[in-house]
Amino acid sequence: MNRALTLDDLVLAGIAVAAGLVLAFLSRTVLRWLAKHAKRTRWSGDDVIVDALRSVVPWAAIAGGAASAAVALPLTRTVQHHTDQTLEVWLIGVVTLSAARVIAGLVRTVTQSRSGVAGSATIFVNITRVLVLALGFLVVLQTLGISIAPLLTALGVGGLAVALALQDTLANLFAGIHILASKTVQPGDYIRLGSGEEGYVVDINWRQTTVRQLSNNLVVIPNGQLAKANMTNYTHPEQRLTVLVQVGVGYDADLEHVERVTAEVVTEVMREVEGAVPDHEPAIRFHTFGDSRIGFTVILGVGEFSDQYRIKHEFIKRLHRRYRQEGISIPSPARTVTLQQAGAVVIPQQRSAEDTTPATAPADRHGH
Repeated sequence: MNRALTLDDLVLAGIAVAAGLVLAFLSRTVLRWLAKHAKRTRWSGDDVIVDALRSVVPWAAIAGGAASAAVALPLTRTVQHHTDQTLEVWLIGVVTLSAARVIAGLVRTVTQSRSGVAGSATIFVNITRVLVLALGFLVVLQTLGISIAPLLTALGVGGLAVALALQDTLANLFAGIHILASKTVQPGDYIRLGSGEEGYVVDINWRQTTVRQLSNNLVVIPNGQLAKANMTNYTHPEQRLTVLVQVGVGYDADLEHVERVTAEVVTEVMREVEGAVPDHEPAIRFHTFGDSRIGFTVILGVGEFSDQYRIKHEFIKRLHRRYRQEGISIPSPARTVTLQQAGAVVIPQQRSAEDTTPATAPADRHGH
């Protein structure tokens, strides 16, 4: 436009800017109210969406007010073009950041809901965020009139060089993606490696897997090493598992009575101890005639791996107390040792382990 700036133009521009600011304030207030209601729902995805809208909508309202003000002012074609470009880039940047936040939040919500534990597979979250930001950056370049074809060509050639230089890092990246995609290991699983490391999987990121031991220490395992390791997953295919407790009773015990009493203790523990499986059916299996006892195995049901220690602790205490009440003996190992010398059988006197004084040779009848 070639006409001169008038007071009416300034008034219209001011009204447009003020309208954008008022709309931004009102939208933020409404979205704050929606955020309070979203927290009451079970699904956490609505919290992520409302939080992202609180960032996008106010800035979009301000950008719309500024664009309306620019239209009302008698700007030259060049200034108008640069103003529109600036507002477009601003709006694309805001939308891109918000979209990255929303999509990454939704991915995190999905990974948490599938793992069932308050952990997050950040490898998917980070990859999603980077892809959305990269697409937003390419849209900004296209808006500014910059051709992205040479950039994509340069990225392809440079990506080959980077891939050769970062072989180990890329191997860990793709190993982590393979682990999560195949559901071999997920955050929240309890695993044990063939090398001895064990614990709960806390996170799987682009390079490594973090495992929290029962002692609350963290073990960091490269994804490539985890993918190649022999591993036992105590959470899949089912989180419930059984543990074995070895018990023995004397040969004079009534085995039917022992089995009945032991089953009653198992039922009591399964019903009363936290982490046990209430509907677990007691299982007692006699298997060995030992040196001093008849051995058998008691099978207990536990809800998840770390519960076994508390359940075994309570079971042994209660079983020991009940056996004492029922008169069932648990004999300690005993062994009789005899020495045969010169055709005579001699039963040596019992000596304590602490007695290390050498024996004195008996004197002959001449006193030597």
